[in-house]
Amino acid sequence: MTGVRSLIQSAAEELPDIDNSSFGAKFDRFGSCRIVLIGDASHGTSEFYRARAAITKRLIEKHGFTIVAVEADWPDARAVDRYVRLGNVSSKDVDPLAAFKRFPTWMWRNQEVKEFIQWLKQYNQHRPTAERAGFYGLDLYSLKTSIRAVLDYLDKTDPDAAKAARQRYSCLAPWLDDPAKYGLAALRRGQAPCEEAVVRILVDLLSKRLEYARQDLEGFFDAEMNARLVKDAEEYYRAMYLGSDLSWNLRDAHMFDTLDRLLKQTGGSKAVVWAHNSHVGDAQYTGMGMHRNEINIGQMCREQYASDVAIIGCLTHGGTVAAAHEWDGPMEMMKIQASLPESYEHIFYKSQLSTFLLDLREGQHEELREALMEARIERFIGVIYRPLTERWSHYSEAVLPKQMDALMWFRETNPVTAFETDQPQYPASVDETYPFGL
Repeated sequence: MTGVRSLIQSAAEELPDIDNSSFGAKFDRFGSCRIVLIGDASHGTSEFYRARAAITKRLIEKHGFTIVAVEADWPDARAVDRYVRLGNVSSKDVDPLAAFKRFPTWMWRNQEVKEFIQWLKQYNQHRPTAERAGFYGLDLYSLKTSIRAVLDYLDKTDPDAAKAARQRYSCLAPWLDDPAKYGLAALRRGQAPCEEAVVRILVDLLSKRLEYARQDLEGFFDAEMNARLVKDAEEYYRAMYLGSDLSWNLRDAHMFDTLDRLLKQTGGSKAVVWAHNSHVGDAQYTGMGMHRNEINIGQMCREQYASDVAIIGCLTHGGTVAAAHEWDGPMEMMKIQASLPESYEHIFYKSQLSTFLLDLREGQHEELREALMEARIERFIGVIYRPLTERWSHYSEAVLPKQMDALMWFRETNPVTAFETDQPQYPASVDETYPFGL
């Protein structure tokens, strides 16, 4: 341990205060990438949110990034995008995060995100639309809201197509308030009762892409992305009962496809991705891929975009975190257990350094990379935190130097400043994020 500690102390780059302008400059080394994925080890830690916001600001201002793609539902993030990129709203009383109404609201309805959103709106304010940075959602849980968005678009653009789409989407109507029950019904019937209908709507929409895009390119693109989401969500909810690896893979494949579609929408565009370490850290080098046949968006980005991708993760030893004990439970400020002795986190804790950046790419600090190459456990806290079963609930095996290109370390962390602690009630089975909220 003493040898590893010395190697970490030698390789670690001290990070300035997050609010210092020099913090983001530390990450200029990744500015030439097409995609920079920034992970967090929990969905309720202020330092993680503030750090990725600072890095993202730098990438937007100095390196031409125009896409911020986050682990959130497309329609919710779209409301933010209208505010920061497309709208003319100037009143400070407007709440751009009001669309985030699904558990866990604190994941996006917090002061840290609000401050970044206000910065992004101000940054865009005096720039041509084509040069503005947008805010987009990658996840697929908005089945009901996305159906509504497609129908609203077609009602304005093509009433006859809207009538046909409304009839086809009605197949899903009995399950919109609890889509997991659709998957159970499909399993019991041994068929996919609504698959053909949702695919047909997307095909019909794409067949008229030129006509629709001429009328309203932004509106068509939004409708297309929502129709794709409905198609993928229908398949996802059917897969929930066929194995956790299949449903996880469908979810992350949807995230990657959405990101890829955003990048192809504007040639030469560059994207920052905000998601949990479990999504952005290359799954081939964690227990997900090594033992559970799971893939994730980080792995798919590397496979598709190769050296144009950088993955940055965050880890912590202790402190407090905003999380819930149970699904749909109230948000609480919970003490984080000290990291387990056999974990990566404990190795970094033993370095006695409080905050630092480690560059883990090949050719950088090879002796340290080799020392860290032995698989160890790594902590993953989602929106649910269960300290009493932490070893089973929140740790998974990883090979850190291959999982990530760089690591931000914060020895002690604090919870996000959430706008509310009470949470909306949703069926516990509705999301793949249940029970641990990844």
